[in-house]
Amino acid sequence: MSREDGTDVFVHFSAIQGEGFKTLEEGQAVTFDVEDSDRGPQAVNVNKA
Repeated sequence: MSREDGTDVFVHFSAIQGEGFKTLEEGQAVTFDVEDSDRGPQAVNVNKA
């Protein structure tokens, strides 16, 4: 996924909040926090907007 400034952030399906099948559509608006990981920035607490 991308931040507002256009930089990419890795997101794992387990970071998506909510019930049911955890998927995101391309272009879908979300809110999220970013944590630094071994591989670079990673999205956490991902919520569909």
